[in-house]
Amino acid sequence: MAKPRVEQAAERLWQYIIDNDMEVGEKLPNEYELAEVLEVGRSTVREAVRILAGRNILEVRQGSGTYISSKKGIAEDPLGFTLVKDRLKLTTDLFELRYLLEPRIAERAAQFATDEEIEKLEEVVIAIEKSFELNDGKHQELDVKFHTMLAEMSGNIAMTSLAPIINDSIRLINEDYASHRMTESSLKAHRNILYAVKDRHPIAAYDSMLGHVLEVRQTVIADWSNKHIPTHGLRK
Repeated sequence: MAKPRVEQAAERLWQYIIDNDMEVGEKLPNEYELAEVLEVGRSTVREAVRILAGRNILEVRQGSGTYISSKKGIAEDPLGFTLVKDRLKLTTDLFELRYLLEPRIAERAAQFATDEEIEKLEEVVIAIEKSFELNDGKHQELDVKFHTMLAEMSGNIAMTSLAPIINDSIRLINEDYASHRMTESSLKAHRNILYAVKDRHPIAAYDSMLGHVLEVRQTVIADWSNKHIPTHGLRK
């Protein structure tokens, strides 16, 4: 059975994006041009764009145009974490994945990151520190950006695609368990990781990230223990 015309147009639009090596944030041609490229009407173009936007491949900005989404086709909650009721268990389980992923990511970043990428990472670290001083709350999203950038700097496409798992862990911590002590500790850890990557020292980068993840996890457990909430099943 032939695919509906709109789905065919969406596939051709996706192929157009690939063939033209379009990057995140890059703007697509207007409807008129896309209609010519896809050989369909403008209404079909709009529907095709809507399909790809629903898949987090495209982002439509009202009054501006259509852009390649930073979500890279990844669903908002690809693993269904929002449906998990036991948030402490979810947070600690996510740490298990972070143990496996993040030290290796930092190690690879020290090996493969470009000088330009390292400069941008340092800018994010500085922005996190300034935000923390101002207490404007922006440091939390910047924290997510820091870890996402490291994944991208690793040069491993699969690790970059798994970044949302790390981001979910960070957001859970910031929402439920963040403390002044934890945040100050994170600031120091970010600096240590940055310096290791900047010095092209893979082992130091690995160890700094591992220490960071371990310390944050212990802080989460201690926070819950102090509140007299059972932590059965957690490995200390």
